[in-house]
Amino acid sequence: MELHSNVTDTALLFEGGGMRASYTSAMVVALLEAGIHLDFVAGISAGSSNTANYLARDPWRARHSFVDFAADPRFGNWKTFLRGDGLFNARYIYEETGLPDQALPYPWERFQANPATLRVGAFDAESGEAVWWGREDVPEMVDLMVRVRASSTMPVLMPPVRLDGRTYVDGALGPDGGIPLSAAEDAGFEKFLVVLTRERDYVKGPERFPRFYRRYFRRHPAIAHALINRWQRYNATRERLFDLERQGRAYLFVPETMPVSNGEKDVVRLAASHELGLAQAHRELPAIREFLGLPAA
Repeated sequence: MELHSNVTDTALLFEGGGMRASYTSAMVVALLEAGIHLDFVAGISAGSSNTANYLARDPWRARHSFVDFAADPRFGNWKTFLRGDGLFNARYIYEETGLPDQALPYPWERFQANPATLRVGAFDAESGEAVWWGREDVPEMVDLMVRVRASSTMPVLMPPVRLDGRTYVDGALGPDGGIPLSAAEDAGFEKFLVVLTRERDYVKGPERFPRFYRRYFRRHPAIAHALINRWQRYNATRERLFDLERQGRAYLFVPETMPVSNGEKDVVRLAASHELGLAQAHRELPAIREFLGLPAA
């Protein structure tokens, strides 16, 4: 199997947002079905799942990961939270379901055959620094999936991930606030196709429970500090993206509406969210093709 990229000068970036990715996973589907294959793809949190599915060129898995899979009885609930597995049953979701004959089998060979660069972001709970993993860090499928899990580990709601002697949580706590712009800029890119999970007029407000986070994460103060200050970094990254958009250097896929929250588990609502995202993605594909320098379909 030999795969090729047809866009090499633009980075594809997926924001996190939990089950709001039911909407943005539609962009994975639309891009793949249109044969649009970018050569650099980065994601944080739920965006890391979109990244992994895009690089495996699997539109079926892209949809099911954030829609139908929520009906799986092992997906997670307050029972799994109370026993320490998380409100989202992370080990099952990320490290078991991708195996052959499981709920979301992952086409590992197709991922390996894809030449595109991978970046998955997480937050180091000890150092307080972001970490970016690439293909050199994922020689086996289990290596990819545990890193996608680490990137997606929402503090409090999911247990931290221990990996190579370090403790990791959600990459949204890093300097970009949940949008992997710095990973692409560090790689030298100046053009960006960015898939966001909040509406254009959204502005994140200050954290409402700073005392709780300081107490809860007293052994990992870097997590508390990052959570409390994330709103400033997130808003700053979005403003930067809007500026890049005005310069013509970024195409932003921004949800016209976001009908679900990051913790939504109702499959009917998730399916409706995905269909809304797919309709918007199809409307915007001609403009995306033009931005990427691809011929009209």
